[in-house]
Amino acid sequence: MHNLTQPVQDTQQFNLAFPQYKRISILGWLFVLALILLAGSTITLGILLWETYAHNFTLYLKWQDALLSLSWFMPFVALGGIVLALRFLRALRKGYTQGMITLVGNTIHVRDLSSENLKSILWVMNSAFWCFMTILLGLFPAVLIGWTLHLPSLLLVVIATSIAVILSLAGLVISIVALTVLILGCIGCISFCRQLGSSHTYQLDGHTKLSIDKFVLIIIQPDKAASMIDLHLLSVEDQKRLLLLLRSHWIDAQQKWSPDFGPEVAQALETVDA
Repeated sequence: MHNLTQPVQDTQQFNLAFPQYKRISILGWLFVLALILLAGSTITLGILLWETYAHNFTLYLKWQDALLSLSWFMPFVALGGIVLALRFLRALRKGYTQGMITLVGNTIHVRDLSSENLKSILWVMNSAFWCFMTILLGLFPAVLIGWTLHLPSLLLVVIATSIAVILSLAGLVISIVALTVLILGCIGCISFCRQLGSSHTYQLDGHTKLSIDKFVLIIIQPDKAASMIDLHLLSVEDQKRLLLLLRSHWIDAQQKWSPDFGPEVAQALETVDA
């Protein structure tokens, strides 16, 4: 029998710079704290609102019920935001200790750890909020029925209530559509959560396109999600070392992949040296 040894591939690891790690971590934890306060305040508001009116069954929607549902929905949104933020903070820690960018032979592993991820979480929460507001807007005509039933004239009661019922049926369609979008969005958040700060692997070959725009490394490969890595998150030394290694790979590949990448690296190196 012959002992077969695999060639040892050189591994180059580039960790998130400590000042950037500290800055984004503080932003992340402040974001989590703000969401905890939001959840606590809206839960308290819901408890106080619950005690202000009777909860007997009616064929129409009370305006207090709409406010109560909103006060209980906001903690749900805040909890989702907290989960996403904690997932990103965990990935941020890995980027600081285990590498934000790792080069192993012709393979590159990257993590998007930009603070823009926190804005993405806020955008998801904002979308969920407005979906729920659309649901309440669709149900608003059902609230009007509670008022039309107390009009002084029987004729006005019949006419106004009939109009409110017709509007309620139309609004119900809007609410159902918005609820469907909200449910699908919640399901999509599972994938979004997994992607936050997760590691993506690419082969540096002819199928991969690399470019640098405004000091952001963009990696595109067929059948894989694109990655945008802010090189400002690395230390100056790591920025220069990474750029030189990437240029070396580009030259070794005889410039067959990303023909414009060489000049872009040269321009980025000028930015580092400036």
